[in-house]
Amino acid sequence: MDTMLHTQGLTKKYGGVAVLDSLDLELTKGEILGYLGPNGAGKTTTIRLLLGLIKPTSGSATIFGRDVTRNTAELHKHIAYVPGETSYWPGLSGAETLKFLANLHGGTDTTYQRELIAKFAFDPNKKVRTYSKGNRQKIALIAALATRADLLIFDEPTSGLDPVMAKVFRDEVRVAKANGQTVFLSSHMLEEVEELCDRVAILNAGKLVEQGTLEQLQHLSAMTVEATFHGDPPNVKHIKGVENVEAQGHFLRCHVTSGLDELLAIVAKAKPVTFLSRKPTLEELFLALYEKPKFKAKATPDEHF
Repeated sequence: MDTMLHTQGLTKKYGGVAVLDSLDLELTKGEILGYLGPNGAGKTTTIRLLLGLIKPTSGSATIFGRDVTRNTAELHKHIAYVPGETSYWPGLSGAETLKFLANLHGGTDTTYQRELIAKFAFDPNKKVRTYSKGNRQKIALIAALATRADLLIFDEPTSGLDPVMAKVFRDEVRVAKANGQTVFLSSHMLEEVEELCDRVAILNAGKLVEQGTLEQLQHLSAMTVEATFHGDPPNVKHIKGVENVEAQGHFLRCHVTSGLDELLAIVAKAKPVTFLSRKPTLEELFLALYEKPKFKAKATPDEHF
C-alpha cells in the first residue's frame, strides 16, 4: 500500500512543554483516519505541523514521501484543509470567495463544485458577512472537496452544521474515498468517526495512547449483555469478568470482559425472554480509555499555540 502520510518521533515543544510528544503515525492511500482526543490533546498542533505552518522541535513528517517543512508550497497543491473555525472576507460573496479559494489552491473541479453547492443547499450569492457559522463552514467544505485533492485534512469539519448537512458531508467523504483520496479527520463527533473511519488514533496530553481499527480497540471496553426474564433475573455478580451488573425487575444488564461461557450457561438456565449482546461503540471505547489513569493526565494547552 502507498504511504501518504508518515510521522516519526514528531515533537513540538513550547517553553520546554511538549505539546506533541514523539508522534509515530502512518496513513495509506485511500484510507480514512479518525484522529481523536480531548481538548488540548495536541490534535490541532499535529495538523499545523503536517501543513508546514509550524516547525517541529524534533522528529519528522512526510506527505507523499516529501518533508512537509521543506516542501510546504508544493505539497499544498495536493492537500485541501478545512479548519473548525473559518474567517473570510466579509465584502465578498460566497461565489467570489469560492472562486478566490479555487484560484489560491491552483485547481478545482467546477462541475463537482456546482453539485456540492446544491447538495449543501448553499446560496453563493449572499455576502459573507451575512452568513451564519454553518454557511461559512459550507464554504470551506465545498472549496476543499471540489479540489479533489489527494489528501483531505479536516479539523472539526462539521462544526456549525445541522444534522442534515453533516450527513451530506459524510456522504461526500465516502465519495472521496471511492475516488482514491485519503482523509485525515480530527473530530469530536464520535458517531461521525465511527461511521466513516477505517482506523482511529487517540491522542492525550501530546502522546498517542491507542491506534487501530475499531475491532482492534475492542479490548478497551467490555461487551454489553442485556436480557429479560419472566421472573427475577439470575445472580451473575459472582462471575469473574462480569462487571457493572444491573438487575431491576425482570431486566438484567452487565458488562463482560471474560467469563462469557459461564454467564451464558447461567442465563440460559434461567430461560430468558430476550437476550442481546453487543460490542462497545466508539463512544464507549473512548470513555473506557478516558477512565484509565494514564489518560487522565493533564492535557497540554494545545489550543493556545
